[in-house]
Amino acid sequence: MSKAANTRLTILQKAFELIYTKGYQTTSIDEIIATTKVTKGAFYYHFKTKDEMGVAIIEEILKPTMMERYVKPTEKSQNPIEDFYNMISYLLLEDPFLQLEYGCPVGNLTQEMTPWSTKFSDALADLVNLWKEKIIEAVEKGKEEGLIRKDVVGEQVAFFILSGYWGIRNFGKLQNDKSVYDVYLQEFKKYLNSLK
Repeated sequence: MSKAANTRLTILQKAFELIYTKGYQTTSIDEIIATTKVTKGAFYYHFKTKDEMGVAIIEEILKPTMMERYVKPTEKSQNPIEDFYNMISYLLLEDPFLQLEYGCPVGNLTQEMTPWSTKFSDALADLVNLWKEKIIEAVEKGKEEGLIRKDVVGEQVAFFILSGYWGIRNFGKLQNDKSVYDVYLQEFKKYLNSLK
């Protein structure tokens, strides 16, 4: 990796850490520059604006992470009932990338930035829609293989999983207590079993 590419990646990683813990709007370019120890010139060489950097964080930090932890497990699902549960359980209880007290970075950015920026909205919607589509595909495959009832509507399952995940992430963040995840997972398992 070239020095310029390494500097760009460092800016994105450090900026993401600040934004994840503090929020996008309250994180300043000066703070990002101080944390990354790059010059203003180096920052503006890589990003014309803070929003350009923010969209790059979505595309280059969040998207690869979501692909690995959200999309691929759904895409490779052999048994959607078990795999959906295991994926959400891992994301809530074990994933080292996601911190209880800060919630879901995609959910946070969606709530904070979509009213203000179509670039953010479009980049975030692409991520979420990809996950939703993979859930629907896994449900349809499960129906074909007799693992899920034929009358189950894949899109409804996808919206239920997405909204439940984001909702419980917010409760965990609000209460700073993982025990809320345990309660949620018990009900989530019952819901998934009802799809058989």
